[in-house]
Amino acid sequence: MSRNFVCLLVLASATLGPRFLNAAGNKGRLEIVVVDKETSNPVAARMHLKDAKGKPVRPPKVPYWHDHFVFDGRIELELPLGQYTFQIERGPEYREQSGHFVLEPNAHDSKTVVMSRFVNMRKEGWWSGDLHIHRPLEEMPLLMEAEDLHVGPVISWWNDRNSWQKSPPPENLLSEVGDQRFIHAMAGEDEREGGALLYFGLNSPLSIKGSKRESPSPVRFLREAKQRPGCHVDVEKPFWWDVPTWVATRLVDSIGLANNHMQRDGMLANEAWGKPRDTTFFPNPHGNGRWSQAIYYHLLNCGIRIAPSAGSASGVLPNPVGYNRVYVHLDGPFSWERWWDGLRAGRVVVTNGPMLRPRVNGELPGHEFRADEGQQVELQIALDLAMREKVDYLEVVKDGEVLHNVRLDDWAKQNGELPIVKFDRSGWMMVRAVTNNTKTYRFACSGPYYITIGSQPRISRRSAQFFSDWLVERARRIKLEPGPERDEVMGPHREARDFWNGVLETANAD
Repeated sequence: MSRNFVCLLVLASATLGPRFLNAAGNKGRLEIVVVDKETSNPVAARMHLKDAKGKPVRPPKVPYWHDHFVFDGRIELELPLGQYTFQIERGPEYREQSGHFVLEPNAHDSKTVVMSRFVNMRKEGWWSGDLHIHRPLEEMPLLMEAEDLHVGPVISWWNDRNSWQKSPPPENLLSEVGDQRFIHAMAGEDEREGGALLYFGLNSPLSIKGSKRESPSPVRFLREAKQRPGCHVDVEKPFWWDVPTWVATRLVDSIGLANNHMQRDGMLANEAWGKPRDTTFFPNPHGNGRWSQAIYYHLLNCGIRIAPSAGSASGVLPNPVGYNRVYVHLDGPFSWERWWDGLRAGRVVVTNGPMLRPRVNGELPGHEFRADEGQQVELQIALDLAMREKVDYLEVVKDGEVLHNVRLDDWAKQNGELPIVKFDRSGWMMVRAVTNNTKTYRFACSGPYYITIGSQPRISRRSAQFFSDWLVERARRIKLEPGPERDEVMGPHREARDFWNGVLETANAD
């Protein structure tokens, strides 16, 4: 087995010199050029620029959101004289550059900032995407380049909002921009009382305009969408109230494990109008992220095979595009269609920080290991890991419980291998890395590996009961008067009740 490695990088600091050109009166100019260290060519990047009071600076004529902007590798800033701090990033595979400068009169300078890539995921077959983007379509080519992102569907219809009401959509909904980067203009979102479903690959919006908070049932539109060829449906967060109902349809393709409650500079530390967590067991600041994972583990424990995904909600919440991203591994050429196929197959890693590339007995995430009844399966995990921010522990999760918690130093001494994992019966496992960030839940995890011994999957009675009880809670929240509208809404919940009761009846593990 080849030797794996860990690459630990610290934040860089750059000072852009003390004096710059006096433009007019109390303003000065500063030209910044960002180049790639490997090629020495200018590259697009994202900049977080703040004045002496810590207020974000918004330059004109560049895409801006919340506290940051992107530019094509060269920008001239005209700003009031004074002190400024900055951070420059280009997605998670480059080392961050940070520092400060002072604008003073009667000087002129242009400074170059060098961006160093510390891992090249695409060269290893890993291609990144963000499934929750609310940014203007015309900004997307530059945003994709600045964030080094390869798949970027844009949500252009969302409940009653529709970008195409006053103007027709582009003739070609799918476009390739830059160096193998794909944008699709017709992603959509149905976000109401039960939560949010994201739709991809459609040629036109679903007919959700005018829907009430609770009716019609989201399942009506889910079924309509899945009749259209090429449609991919993502459950936007695991803790939305209708998750057990949507999963019971067997029509959803992925679920947002790295979702928009996890943000670059903090956590949205609640479940919005979704199923709340018990903060005793899931305390802040990481509680919301751990709760999302706990729910996902319950799904896997019930024999539900659904791929984890990621989304940032840039344009609605503070995140940059691609902060939460899912990497899909492809053997062979990269294409839009093959990327979605790989996502559905679970050959994925989700991350908002560490760059994790696992192999288990040489296989990618999503793989199923099979053995005859009475045999044992032994699994050797090998990892490559690169990071900008310190990871204290690597964790192996088996059937929803942390089986191994390995300090990073110990893992590195063992040539990048983790302890062997043994299965005497069917189950699943995945690998997780969590940083020591105290403000937000910054992590990476693999898609699950599946183990089938004999002919029966492992079905947890506790996990099946978890979703059965959840459905009872959800039904009590529906406040519609008796009649056809209530019957239509309740129909999918009753079907889900029967589904989960069936799962509970087949349970063969605690």
